[in-house]
This record gives sequence, C-alpha cells and structure tokens, in this order.
Amino acid sequence: MNVQEKYQVEREKRLHNGGLAQYMAVEGLPANFREFGADPWLDPRIAADPLRALPSLASKTGESAIDGIDPVGTPKTKILIQGCGFGGLLAGIHIVETGTFKPEDIIFVDNGCGWGGTWYWNRFPGLMCDVESYIYLPLLEETGYIPKHKYSYGEEIREYCELIAKKWGLFDRVLWRTSLTSLKWDDDKKEWFASLRTQVRDEGKDTDRDAETHLRAQFVYAGAGILQDPKLPRIPNLTEFSGEALHTARWNYSITGGSQSNPSLTNLKGKSVGIIGTGATAIQAVPELAKWAGHLYVFQRTPSHVDARGQRQTDVEWFKTSVANTKGWHRLRNENFCAVMMNKQPRPSVDLVDDQWTKMSSYRGLTGGYDEVTLENLGAYLGQLHAEDFTRSERIRARASEIVKDNQTAESLKSWYPGWCKRPTFHDDYLPTFNLPNVTLVDTDGKGVERMTPKGPVVAGVEYPVDVLVFSTGFLVSGNRTVASRAGIDVRGRDGKSYDQKIEEKGVTTLHATITRDFPNLFFSGPSQGGLSANYAFFLDQMGRHAAYMMSKAVQMAEKEGGDIDKVTLEPSTEAEEAWSMRVAAGAVKLAAIIGCTPSYLTSEGELEQQMATGDPIKGARRAIWSQGGIDFAEILGQWRDKGDLDGLEVHF
Repeated sequence: MNVQEKYQVEREKRLHNGGLAQYMAVEGLPANFREFGADPWLDPRIAADPLRALPSLASKTGESAIDGIDPVGTPKTKILIQGCGFGGLLAGIHIVETGTFKPEDIIFVDNGCGWGGTWYWNRFPGLMCDVESYIYLPLLEETGYIPKHKYSYGEEIREYCELIAKKWGLFDRVLWRTSLTSLKWDDDKKEWFASLRTQVRDEGKDTDRDAETHLRAQFVYAGAGILQDPKLPRIPNLTEFSGEALHTARWNYSITGGSQSNPSLTNLKGKSVGIIGTGATAIQAVPELAKWAGHLYVFQRTPSHVDARGQRQTDVEWFKTSVANTKGWHRLRNENFCAVMMNKQPRPSVDLVDDQWTKMSSYRGLTGGYDEVTLENLGAYLGQLHAEDFTRSERIRARASEIVKDNQTAESLKSWYPGWCKRPTFHDDYLPTFNLPNVTLVDTDGKGVERMTPKGPVVAGVEYPVDVLVFSTGFLVSGNRTVASRAGIDVRGRDGKSYDQKIEEKGVTTLHATITRDFPNLFFSGPSQGGLSANYAFFLDQMGRHAAYMMSKAVQMAEKEGGDIDKVTLEPSTEAEEAWSMRVAAGAVKLAAIIGCTPSYLTSEGELEQQMATGDPIKGARRAIWSQGGIDFAEILGQWRDKGDLDGLEVHF
C-alpha cells in the first residue's frame, strides 16, 4: 500500500463519525458537565458589578424607539468592541493610535472576566503558544518587551495582554461577563443599538442572574474569535460517568491541584486519569498529567503530527543584538516567516525564525501562498505540495519510532494525512511520555470512545476505570458560521436586513474582509476573504489596523469639510465589495488541497467537502481566504491605505 492509499484508508475511518453532529455544547448537561462552560477564573469583585464602566458613558436622549425599546437614557459610546482577545484588543489599540479617538471613546464587551480571549480561558498545565513568541506577541517593538522563552507560556501571554491594555489606556474600558446579543442599525441616528446580556452575581450567593442592558455606538468592531465555546463528543451514556471530570478549556485546578503558575497536580497522586483527545491541547497537557497521575490513559482517535519544538529561554543579549536590532524588526520578522512558508521567490536568504514551522512550506496548502495556480496546473501544484509534505511527514513518523520504545505504541502514534490537514504540533516531551510505565495509549483506530460507563470509557469492548476524566476535545468551530452567528449575535443592518441572511443569499461579501454594504460602521476581524498564516495574531493586528484607519480617515474627512462627525457613516459600494469578493473567489482554486483531508475543525469535520460538492461553488469560493497568502494581503491593504482616498467606500456625514 502506497502512502496516498494509506492516507485514504485512515481518512475513511473518520468519515463516518457524524460530522459536526458528533459534538455538542455543554449547556443543558448535568451540573458536573455543564460547569465546563462556566468561568473558573471569576473575579468576585467584577462579578458583583460587571457593568461598572457604564456610568462613565455619556447618556443621550433618544427620539424614537427601535423595535419597541425606549432608548431614552441609553448610554452611548463612540466605539463598541466585542472581545478582549488579541482581535479586539489590537483593534482598540490601533484606534487610539490614530489620534482621532481617545480610550474614553471605546467600550469593550467580553463574556470573560479578564483580558486575553483564548489565553484567558485556557490555563491548562503545560499551555504555551506553538508559534515563536518573537513574532506571535504583537507590538513588541512598541513596548520593548522581551519574551521569556522562544515559545511563550500561557500565563505570560495573558499577562502581556493586560500589559498592553494598560499601556494604551484600555484596561478598565470593559463590560465584563457581558455578551453582545443583538445589533440593530438606526439609520436616523446613524448609530448601532446594541442589546447586551450581563451575568451579575447576587450578593452573598453563588448564583448568577442575567441583566439586560443597552448601549448605542457609532462604530462597532466584531472581534470574536473562533476558539471560545468548549465542545464535548456525543459519546453514548456520557453523563453516566460518576467520577470527576473537567475540560481543558476550563481547567479545574480544584480537582487536579496546583495552579497555572505552579502546575503541581498533587491531587492526582495515586489516581487513575483518562484524557480524551490527542490534538494540539493534549500534546501539551499529557506530559504534565503523566508527572502526577498514578496511571494515565490517553484515548486517541487520530494521532497528531508531533515534531520537535526546541523550547528554550530567551538570551536577552542575543535578543537585543540578533532579533530586535533594527527599526521595524517585528514586521520584518513576521514577513520573513510568511515568505519562507509561502514559497516566495526568490526565497529569503535568511530564515529568521528557523523552527519546524519554517521547514513546512507545504502548509501553504491551507494558508495560500505565492504559487500561480490555475485549473490547468492544479494537479501539478497539488502533486508538488504532497511531495514536499511527504519528506517532512516521513521524518515525523520516523521520529515516533526513534523516541517511543514500544513498537506497537510508536506505530499508533504515527499520523497518516498531509500535514496541512490538521494543526501540526510541536513538543519535546509528548512522545517520550509514552515510555513511562504509568502511561498507556488507548488507540481507538479512528472510532473514538464507543460508550461511557459510571466507571469510565469503553473502547473495543474494554472498560477503562478512571477516577478523573479530562476532555481535550476542543471548541465548537464551523467554517459556515459567520462572525455574527459564531458569537450568537443577531445583526440587523439597514432596513432590518439580517447579516446572516445576506451571507446566505450572496455568499460572503466584503471589502478587504473588513466591512460590508448595508451594515454601515460595522467592522470584522476575518478570516473569510482575509489573510491567514500559522501566526494568526499578525493578521488580527492587520485587520485591527485597517478598521482603525477607515474609522479615523472618515471622521477626518467630515471634520475637514465641516460635517457632523457624530453622523459619519461608511460602507463599501456594491461594486467595490463585489469586485473584492470575486477576486477572492477567483483564487480559491489554490486552496483545493484541503479536499480529501482527514476530518478536523478545518473542514467542519468533513462536511466542507460535501457542501462544496452539492452547494453553489461560487458562494463557497467567496468564503475562502486570500489565496496569495497573508503578506500579499497585508501589502494590498497597506497600499490601499497609502492612497488615502478610501477607494471603494461610501462616506456620508
């Protein structure tokens, strides 16, 4: 059997797991599972008064109601930003950096209780970023901050988010524990009417109540990420498990012992522990669990590509002389990273990042790149990607045999799919963990856990009793969910038009992945029709910078011409957004490498292929990313801003 045949055999094992329906949200489950969606990091001071930022807003008297809601006395902000992860935070910083707006003009909403987004929620032991910190952490040049390691640990990243929020005066401009539930455009007032739902803790109780409030905003930036809502597999009899359980996205240190800063999981001593999942999170958590558990069972459905990471502390002098040694070094290093991975010709003479990511040029099968691809040469292009990936994948499979002593376990840990089909992983301790006497790999051969008993998981008819069960099963992610639907927001633009309905009728339609017609002053953070790379933080920075420029430039135009800056609106012309959307669609053929992949969240668990085969191909193509790669996308945006005329946008005031 050749490699391609082996890939197909392994893929077939996963095609019958039920697509997205094989997972479920945690709401409505019994308490010990429902708590997977709760906030373990709750700050009691914030919980008691999450709306404390509202009194600082200027109230304005409205003249008319929207959908029967009386807006009299509704607080108003200039700019409303959804999300306090890097997407929303960087947008806020760039808005302040324009000089047109002040921190006091901005209000953030976030359903958490602190800065960081996914780095706020995820605090499992061993957590670190898989992208080099010198390119992942934004604004390093502006802050002068030096990361402690080549790959930053989660606690440092969360603290860095707090640092930059404070530096730009945004730290207290937040309504915590607050979800944005709806947005309605008021065309008379030229502003958005936002409905908010806030969880408020009743004094002296451990219970919360929902408080509904409203807010008006001239501009809205939707910065919700895709990694926020934990998911669970629909394992038969799942809730019958009677032991202790936790989800890696809401790690419960009261069960395991320890803390993020001191992950000594002392409560696991002598206990039998099971972890379900072997993706990017489990790769980091498994070695930590193995240090403390009496016995650890790792339940695997599909193995990950596990390459070397090469973690090391940052040598400060080396960093100053070899990394941060020229003006603009941070952007240059990011561009170099992308150019190496995306096959830019001529290839950069120096690989500045020089890690296992930059040895993976085939990853451009997912992110796009500089190759010129047409229908006529598509087959040759895909063949080239597979050839590049084969060499790397064979090395990684050989690495499993070199490190893991038990031959059967080593074979089970070998991944049989192209490297771009799932998020590749990098770790120095994961594979050696399976040489420990207290660690057992339970390979389900693509089937997953077949059922649960009160004692533990059952695989191939064998029950595995465990005291503690860890779910490392990821987040609810769908390529079909818009930035509105994935955040649970009902967005109604001009004339009450639904944003999701517009997408359903026309496909994704934007200018630069940032703004769409009939939804004035509403800005998005991608990724549809935008740039992508292994380092997504760099492109969140680009999207925030682009939206900030649009807002600022429009207000400056109104000031220059004596217009009412409180009535400024901007949106793309029909022609401009259609032209951009068709440019995206025209290049989507380059991303055909994802077809035939083993199911994962990148392919909506295999449903993407079926949708492309049965749906409107043009609509599907318009949902794609910018196929020339992230740096080309960033250059296009930069050139557009340099023109200074807001080409393609209609500005009114």
